[in-house]
Amino acid sequence: MEIIRKNPSNGVHPYVPELQESLRKGDISRREFLRYATLLGLSLGSASALAACAQPAPAPTAVPPTAAAAKAVEPTAAPKPTDVPKPAGPKRGGTATIATRVQRIDHPARLSWIEAANQLRQVCEYLTYTGYDNITVPWLLEKWEADAEVKNWTLTLRKGIKFNNGQELTTDDVIFNFNQWLDKAIGSSMLGLIGGYLKPTGIEKVDAYTLKLHLDTPQLAVPEHLFHYPAMIVPKTFEGDITKQPIGTGPFTLEKYVPTERAELKRRDGYWKMAPDGKAFPYLDKLIYLDLGQDSAAQIAALRGGQVDNIFNPSAEIWQATKDLPGVKVYASDTAQTFVIRMRSDVKPFNDNKVRQALKMCIDRQKMLDLAWFGEGVLAHDAHVAPIHPEYCKKDIPKYDPEGAKKLLAEAGYPNGLEIDLSTQEARAEPAMAQSLKESAAAAGFKINLKILPSAQYWDVWTEVPLGITIWAHRPLGTMALALAYTADEKGAPGAWNETKWIDAEFSDLLKQAEKTLDVAKRREIMCKLEDIQQQRGSVGIAFFTKVWNIWNKKFKNVGAHPTNYDIFHDMWFDPEA
Repeated sequence: MEIIRKNPSNGVHPYVPELQESLRKGDISRREFLRYATLLGLSLGSASALAACAQPAPAPTAVPPTAAAAKAVEPTAAPKPTDVPKPAGPKRGGTATIATRVQRIDHPARLSWIEAANQLRQVCEYLTYTGYDNITVPWLLEKWEADAEVKNWTLTLRKGIKFNNGQELTTDDVIFNFNQWLDKAIGSSMLGLIGGYLKPTGIEKVDAYTLKLHLDTPQLAVPEHLFHYPAMIVPKTFEGDITKQPIGTGPFTLEKYVPTERAELKRRDGYWKMAPDGKAFPYLDKLIYLDLGQDSAAQIAALRGGQVDNIFNPSAEIWQATKDLPGVKVYASDTAQTFVIRMRSDVKPFNDNKVRQALKMCIDRQKMLDLAWFGEGVLAHDAHVAPIHPEYCKKDIPKYDPEGAKKLLAEAGYPNGLEIDLSTQEARAEPAMAQSLKESAAAAGFKINLKILPSAQYWDVWTEVPLGITIWAHRPLGTMALALAYTADEKGAPGAWNETKWIDAEFSDLLKQAEKTLDVAKRREIMCKLEDIQQQRGSVGIAFFTKVWNIWNKKFKNVGAHPTNYDIFHDMWFDPEA
């Protein structure tokens, strides 16, 4: 067994040998090794080779594991050696129609919801790509390199990539995008994610295809942050409205965009990424996104009737109703997606931590998961870090305790109970969760008035309501949601996505430590403290983390359930004979 040595001259980050040793000892999994080794600049192939050196060969299995393990595998009988059929390759042509929301949009950096990002990601791409396996690899980048402290990063672009207007992608375009993300006037959530460690003055152009990022503080997850969905790359000539200037490097071009109705995209000729058949991706001719509203029955009927081929991020009710339909295939993935019961910590009564704690004690977690998501998830303990995260620190699940909550309410000055409004959208798990909380909190003296709003209305006020329920998508690292949702900008004001306006100095300091700690075990020790703070004085109740499903007409191939519900369509294909 060979363990590589710390030698800066060999092009390998000096922490990789320690990662390899941790894998050998069993302290981290192979997937965790691959994730961190690739983040530190190794190619996936090199990381896989080093992983193989650091662990014994696995026992034979009926189905060998693959890098895309989240994609469904169709079991088939092994053919006889004498009549092995020639494998059918991907076919070209076809149209995929997706039921989803088609939202009002302008600047991609301001995207707040994955639905719109999925439509635009077919046109505009990212510097990096985090796959179905949660491993991040270069995309528009050819490679990246980090110094020993992960404080200085060198990003190298692929040469010859062109936008759909014929303009070549260069460093100037990338720097333009970084400056947009870091411009407070733009209002991008990227500012909350990367603004704490990078300033515009820390961006250095080396040449036409290379730039360096000089961070204020070390940060391991830079490549993963570059796949945050508002981080789409637009040209330096972009003026602010993607629907009027739909220029990107992606595999499709935007033909029509009608908010609340539909988006249509067609195959782009001359896309830079090549398929195994020697021709450029994509395989499909056209994509249609149809806005059918939030009515689950309408979406299910459209899938049954063949009007749509896919339902975006289906609720548990849709999953239950469609999983056994003929001609339909359901893909699943464990995730960190959750529905956050969020309290504005800067307004009464939730500026009092005793009231926040009392409400969290009223969550009947298993009952809520069963009612809202058919039990398809894992229970949580009010910290925005999930068991799927490598740095997750396991804690006891809080018990439903209405008597303890009643006592805390009395101490907070509400001996006769408290009347509050709860606002959320009329979609997915939220109504069932709201009803469950209303009923379980009544025993503690809370009188909860439900305001279940159409989605468009809720998203107009989601950061403003004192008490709400907001869906938060999966992030591949536990530190990422914490940076987005619970930190302040450089002036001390809550970040763009800090919907609870909760800021805690100790929490912020510990988070910065976690973001620069390469050792997973040491980072988990810090995360234990972060989770304690969220439990004891935080602004959210988190009852569970969910599975996500991707429901497709089975004629569409090479699809799966991406944990962040991203539509990855450049290599999807349609088989009319399936």
